[in-house]
Amino acid sequence: MTEYPTSQEGPQPVASGGGTDEAGHGKAPIAATEAVRTPAAGAGPSGDPGAAAAAAASDVRAARSAAGTGSGLPRPRGAAADVPAAAGSGPAGTGPGPGRSHDNARPRDPSDVVGAHGASARGAVTGPAPAGAGSGAADVRGTGGPAVPGGGSPEASAARREGDRLRFVGAATRRIARGIDLDEIVLGLCRATVPTFSDAILVYLRDPLPVGDERPVGPVVLRLRRTDRLRPIDDLTDISSTIGAGTDLAGAAGATGELDFSQLPLVGPQGDLPAAELCEIRPGGALAEVLRGVRPVFASSAGARAALPELLGVEHPLPRGNRAVLAPLRGRRRVIGAAVFLRSPERPAFEQNDLLVAAQLATHTALGIDKAVLYGREAYIADELQRTMLPDSLPQPTGVRLASRYLPAAETARVGGDWYDAIPLPGSRVALVVGDVMGHSMTSAAIMGQLRTTAQTLAQLDLPPAEVLHHLDEQAQRLGSDRMATCMYAVYDPVAHRITIANAGHPPPVLLHLGGRAEVLRVPPGAPIGVGGVDFEAVELDAPAGATLLLYTDGLVESRLRDVWTGIEQLRERLATTAQLTGLDHPPPLEALCDDVLDMLGPGDRDDDIALLAARFDGIAPSDVAYWFLDPEETAPGRARRFARRALTRWGLEELSDSLELLVSEVVTNAVRYAERPVTLRLLRTDVLRCEVGDDSPQLPRQRRARDTDEGGRGLFLVNRLARRWGATRLSSGKVVWFELPLPAPAERR
Repeated sequence: MTEYPTSQEGPQPVASGGGTDEAGHGKAPIAATEAVRTPAAGAGPSGDPGAAAAAAASDVRAARSAAGTGSGLPRPRGAAADVPAAAGSGPAGTGPGPGRSHDNARPRDPSDVVGAHGASARGAVTGPAPAGAGSGAADVRGTGGPAVPGGGSPEASAARREGDRLRFVGAATRRIARGIDLDEIVLGLCRATVPTFSDAILVYLRDPLPVGDERPVGPVVLRLRRTDRLRPIDDLTDISSTIGAGTDLAGAAGATGELDFSQLPLVGPQGDLPAAELCEIRPGGALAEVLRGVRPVFASSAGARAALPELLGVEHPLPRGNRAVLAPLRGRRRVIGAAVFLRSPERPAFEQNDLLVAAQLATHTALGIDKAVLYGREAYIADELQRTMLPDSLPQPTGVRLASRYLPAAETARVGGDWYDAIPLPGSRVALVVGDVMGHSMTSAAIMGQLRTTAQTLAQLDLPPAEVLHHLDEQAQRLGSDRMATCMYAVYDPVAHRITIANAGHPPPVLLHLGGRAEVLRVPPGAPIGVGGVDFEAVELDAPAGATLLLYTDGLVESRLRDVWTGIEQLRERLATTAQLTGLDHPPPLEALCDDVLDMLGPGDRDDDIALLAARFDGIAPSDVAYWFLDPEETAPGRARRFARRALTRWGLEELSDSLELLVSEVVTNAVRYAERPVTLRLLRTDVLRCEVGDDSPQLPRQRRARDTDEGGRGLFLVNRLARRWGATRLSSGKVVWFELPLPAPAERR
């Protein structure tokens, strides 16, 4: 398969006797000043001034038309400014002329206008035109005759045109390469080619676009991704008024032999598409053969005549001859779409060298689309990886309220090694974890996911915080010698109103008290996870009701503009200020507090990922807790029923006595059977009634189906049917079996 050279590989050969303009896009226009100074052919020997002025005005309009539409380049501003003074003040000299329709074209990117002013300067001549040359515009469109006076030899003109063509290709490919996503690349192709290279363009892409080595499993479908044109019109009725009222568009095209494509909108005001929006490529069809050939082809070629109706729809009118080019868009491994370049009859048709230009544009566009698709897939995978590594939602354990935030280092790289977690523990406790793996890449995110999973497993074993960090350190060493991370692990007990914290090289937490005082907790810093051979120390601190604990990563307090301790002090002051604004008798709202903390970040403070976890301590009042120790004896179930009945009477929940006594008896009986040390029984009254029974046996109970002849084995079946929720958790010293019962409505209480 033959590949087309890129714009950096040198100029392409110019067809012999080619009539290309200075950008390689049709016949070269003559400047307006030359048209004025050149006597009009057929003016007669008498030299009638009126006839000469009319002929000069005609030449001016022809030159304007050639400069605006014939070459494919935008008309130079300087040349247009000189035309009225030279053309005279008559009606012929002041009218817009047929070539002035391009004046309403939207402003283009400066890099897309290549050689326009140079074309005006080089086209200006001072000597008279040869006799019998006809109009001024026709004089310069001839390519096989003698050299134009003052314009140099034909070889020099061809060299200049070839240089302009290469400059246009370079500017167009640079504009296409500026795009980073799919829409930007396709838009760059459209804006670079309209109106410089074509009057209109249609870009079709495969739907869906293949990624990498993916193979299509269904039929190949092309979807119209974008269209662009030189002169859009606002209402379809303008077409009928231009062609003729009540005239069918397709019929008008056949009657005139060639439809004025510049008057046909590619997208109508109501979204109607004269071009087909979807096209299924039939295997072995004409369109499949043209796309397989990779080379751009003229619409007049045999293959394109059958392929274009298949692509655009049989009812879509097209200019005849070489006014349309079909260019396949081929990526690295397969054809991913097609582009159709169109020129109106007001402009010279495409030439052979224009196929090389179309090939360059199509190649750069296809490769850019390939890169955009691969980048989009990589960004999608990174986003999904990061999303699955972080919790979708935080649990709502008893006695504490939680809020969190995560900000990536950059929108273009939404992955990193920061994480946070909240893990419910037995006894209504909760573990709060915040960690930070070095770097913010997919590797860091993968390591973070492994450490987070390890921390969750260790937390379910109810290990002390220092032991959890020790095992995380061992896991990091198994992952690699350079796997470093910092971590803060805290366990909050709402019954005891205490919190136990262990630190592994992480910034210290900040505790915001109810009165508005913000305190940086003094926690032993410890060594980062992954160092190995170090011990971690835990401290136990008071956690008063109404206080807020803030755990965060270093991205919140450290940047290139400030050190970590300066950032911690700013964070402490920000929390104190926010608490004073909401009053000293109640804490600030938790979600608003997180947002206010992130607002302290300045423009240069986003060097790293940011993970933030805020915990508001509500605690459980001692009056809502009942706790007993039961010796592992046969009388233990009966004592447990009496204790539970007394607690319900004190709380005014006698309606739950029957259900609670039955379930407590079953769970305590199972615990006494295997326990060697005293069994614990605890009742907690919050938004639900929670019962916890602990023993020293590590074997977890399993629900099974009892046979009709069995005398036991139905205890957990009853618990599963009557309790709202139940579960069993293994501890380092045994296990805890718990269940919850919903509280009755206030109207149902006695």
